[in-house]
Amino acid sequence: MQALLDVILPVFLVIGAGYLAAWRGFLSEGAIDGLMEFTQKIAIPMLLFKAISTLDLGQNIDLALLVSFYTGSLTGFLSGLLAGRYLFKRDWEDSVAIGFCCLFANSVMLGLAITESAYGTAALAPNYAIVAMHSPFCYGIGITAMEIARSRGTPARHMPAKILRAMFRNALVIGILLGLAVNLSGIVLPEVAQSGLDLVVRSAIPCALFAMGGVMFRYRPDGDFRIIAFVCLISLILHPSITYGLSRFNELTAGATRSAVLTATMAPGINAYVFANMYGVAKRVAASSVLIATALSILTIWVWLSILP
Repeated sequence: MQALLDVILPVFLVIGAGYLAAWRGFLSEGAIDGLMEFTQKIAIPMLLFKAISTLDLGQNIDLALLVSFYTGSLTGFLSGLLAGRYLFKRDWEDSVAIGFCCLFANSVMLGLAITESAYGTAALAPNYAIVAMHSPFCYGIGITAMEIARSRGTPARHMPAKILRAMFRNALVIGILLGLAVNLSGIVLPEVAQSGLDLVVRSAIPCALFAMGGVMFRYRPDGDFRIIAFVCLISLILHPSITYGLSRFNELTAGATRSAVLTATMAPGINAYVFANMYGVAKRVAASSVLIATALSILTIWVWLSILP
């Protein structure tokens, strides 16, 4: 119960405040969209840039950690893709979007916030190792699968360029790559630049959580409940269970296991809706899955916090 009060509820209270602000009309849809755009295109990319640029790559980029987490991610995508097509009888484009909902955990807005709240800032290094791969991995899989589903006669030689263009227009990917470039080059930013960066970075998570609540109000659940229930099952139960089992099998440290499993048990991120909206498919499923799974994750996070060392 203490974990619920001290760790989980403060994060969800910020989300709830954003939901309330949108519901009561304190902020317009345009204001919520502007705040979300600020976090997605500026604040969070800068947060990732700073984290990756200062991360000890040799110590924290652990192959066993990444395999433990991303095996669960890939299993979730394939489960959602095949279930969408053969169980729920949706077309391939919708099925890819459903698979993406099962693939893209909310590793930044919720994953970092919950891990920091539970274990402190010092525990975030394995989270950043996962996050460094998250957008490139997930968007790489999702965009590749969607472009294949939509190819219908497009020459195969054109597909790699389309996929790369779509990936490298993503601000999160750009922030990660720039941070990696600074890390590997040994460049040290001037103190004044560091201070300005820190000001923006401190706003990233609270603003993102608040904006997320506002966006959720707009996309209230409406139909497709069997598919949404399936997405919740894969995201909140299957993914963290696979990650936990592989973490034990790979003998990860307690800190790495905590970061991997807590990140895996996060609900689909708002990027699941962004992806669906980008292609104009399964938007209601994606938006409702983010909302319902985020609410349910209060319980699953609580359970995992009681299990983890």
